[in-house]
Amino acid sequence: MSVISFIPQSENMNFKKILLFIMLLIAAKVNAQTKAQTDSAKNDSLMLQKIQDEMQQSQPAAQPQAHAGASANPDISVIGDFRGLYRSYGKHNFDAVLNEAEFSFQSVIDPYARADFFYSVSEDPATGKFSGEVEEGYLTTLALPAHLQLKAGRFKQSLGRLNLVHPHALPFIDMPDVYKNFFGEEGLKGDGISASWLLPNPLFYQELTFEATDVDPESPTFERSSGNNYLYLAHLRNFWDLSANATIEFGLTGSTGENLAGKRTNIGALDFTYKWKPVQFNTYKQFTFQNEFYYSHAQQVGNNIVNALGFYSMIYTQIGKRTFLTGMFDYSNAPTSNTFVQKSGSITLGWEATEFQKIEIEAKYTTMNQAEAEYNFEKNFTTAFLRWIFVIGSHGAHRY
Repeated sequence: MSVISFIPQSENMNFKKILLFIMLLIAAKVNAQTKAQTDSAKNDSLMLQKIQDEMQQSQPAAQPQAHAGASANPDISVIGDFRGLYRSYGKHNFDAVLNEAEFSFQSVIDPYARADFFYSVSEDPATGKFSGEVEEGYLTTLALPAHLQLKAGRFKQSLGRLNLVHPHALPFIDMPDVYKNFFGEEGLKGDGISASWLLPNPLFYQELTFEATDVDPESPTFERSSGNNYLYLAHLRNFWDLSANATIEFGLTGSTGENLAGKRTNIGALDFTYKWKPVQFNTYKQFTFQNEFYYSHAQQVGNNIVNALGFYSMIYTQIGKRTFLTGMFDYSNAPTSNTFVQKSGSITLGWEATEFQKIEIEAKYTTMNQAEAEYNFEKNFTTAFLRWIFVIGSHGAHRY
């Protein structure tokens, strides 16, 4: 039996009326709250739409984007190379010079090419006068098929390891004697074209490069031909990852061109580099063992043949977070005389404050079997160098 059955019938009717009235009140309350929430949501939606419309009206119309690289400013930097030097021969033993100021302008032109320009101003220690030249200025393609790349302009040629690196980025100050005797202080460079091909080798990195250029007027081996005898060069680079910490690079180079006697000189070169830089301690430890060997076959006047050779061997190690030590030995003939023998040993201590500043001190001892009266060279002499490199502007990554 229900609870309502115990209530008298007259009262039962009154109770039902009261219960029905309460239910109607609850239904009306719920309906009012639902309508209020709906109206509130509608008002909020209208207000949000109004704000969005006002924001869109206040924003300027979207401007069409310029073509990539078309109006972008190039990366600009200035690199200063200040040097102090001592030589044990001659009457003028000490010098302090702003050896070089290098201005670089580099930028991607568009998705298909980039441009690199390096203008160098250097001081002659003997006269104190400055002279400038375009050290490099070339265009490089970025989107050729089949892993091909072209470079055209004035550039350092793909000879071994040293020739492609600008002197301020090297861990020593005075270039190896074999390099200077064969290619000059500025190395092998000229105006022409270079084509490189990344070989489809799944086992290790391989790159083949062919170049044809005119010859720099200061080259001690090659002559700028008055005819169509250009300097031709081919380089094969092979690179292996031994582990996450170590790599090996092995390269072969062959070059041929007209020499100072109006004949032909052929040079073969071999380079070998081992690098160790542990991933876990890469800020504090690294070691490099680098070597280059050169062999020259030169035709001289009267069909005489001069076969000359030379090499350098370098060890570069990190002994602190910002401190580096480099030791080098090199041996050299002259490209026109295999009876001339020059040997040198050097040690360089370097301190790198940041990637924008470094200071290096080098001591070098040289022996020769022939004195060079033209330059007041003695058979045995000592040289010492101080170099302070400083950079303003952008600073690109160095070659690995």
